[in-house]
Amino acid sequence: MTVLDGREPGALAQAAERLAEGGLVAFPTETVYGLGARADDDAAAARVFAVKGRPAGHPLIVHVADAQGAAAFAAALPPLAQRLMAAFWPGPLTVIVARRDGIAAAAAGGQPTIGLRCPSHPVAQALLRAAAALGVPGIAAPSANRYGRLSPTRAAHVAAEFGDELMVLDGGDCEVGIESSIVDCSRGHPVLLRPGVLARARIEAAAGEPLADADAAAPRAPGTLASHYAPRARLRLMAPSALRTALDVLPLEALPKQGPRKLAVYSRSVAVPSRLRHHRMPDDPAAAAHELFSVLHELDDEGVQLIWVEEPPADAAWEGVRDRLQRAAAP
Repeated sequence: MTVLDGREPGALAQAAERLAEGGLVAFPTETVYGLGARADDDAAAARVFAVKGRPAGHPLIVHVADAQGAAAFAAALPPLAQRLMAAFWPGPLTVIVARRDGIAAAAAGGQPTIGLRCPSHPVAQALLRAAAALGVPGIAAPSANRYGRLSPTRAAHVAAEFGDELMVLDGGDCEVGIESSIVDCSRGHPVLLRPGVLARARIEAAAGEPLADADAAAPRAPGTLASHYAPRARLRLMAPSALRTALDVLPLEALPKQGPRKLAVYSRSVAVPSRLRHHRMPDDPAAAAHELFSVLHELDDEGVQLIWVEEPPADAAWEGVRDRLQRAAAP
């Protein structure tokens, strides 16, 4: 494992050279850490799928430095996509558009569409520009973790996941903490394929029309399988009333007073007995998104085997956090 300081020009140059040569580099974005390869090299993209254990038909998101960079991969950028890019790039929004023939077929999972994003993290931006100077038009990057597992929000999470297999640029903790919102712009009307921290109302305001929900005709998109983002511990998502009832009947005398704890609780409004390992969920949805994967990583590292999580509120501001927890809890 080579962990480099992503703020150092020498480290960025080294990482850009590795990408240009077809190698892999993990790097920070404002959402989560990505596992990157040059998007225009199908053999390089195939290495991402192999290292993650990801099915080859499950597409990657291509990261570009700016809207001009998107033109290298898009057959066309419809006005809808342009409006969303103008409103939210650089930032945590991925647009899906028709893919230009002859480029990034492997990264797109063989689909005629492609997901494009312009990250705002300064290390990601610096890496994209350094790689572009070496002829790399964009970086295909899913989250830097084994397929279906917890996404990494720190360089240490990536190091723990992959051991010595990978070069990692350390850019500190990710500010957003969950993956980007994905909006399909390839069919004439905006379809939300994956929620993130951007409120649905903000996306609709920028799009100029309502967001439809994903349907059977939607392109395949990252992070949309029923089971995803899962810790090693079994996660159970519970309504506040159900969590209170479960805690009321829990035989606390059977729980260890010290040492490894098999049960942990992540709750916002439900009081938890002091004997239990408890982490309080923030009241603010952005703060909850920022810490979500980090908290689950921490509980996994402690050897917790079961995590009871209080369902987030049903309002739209919590949609991204609720989506990640529902998928993490799925069988």
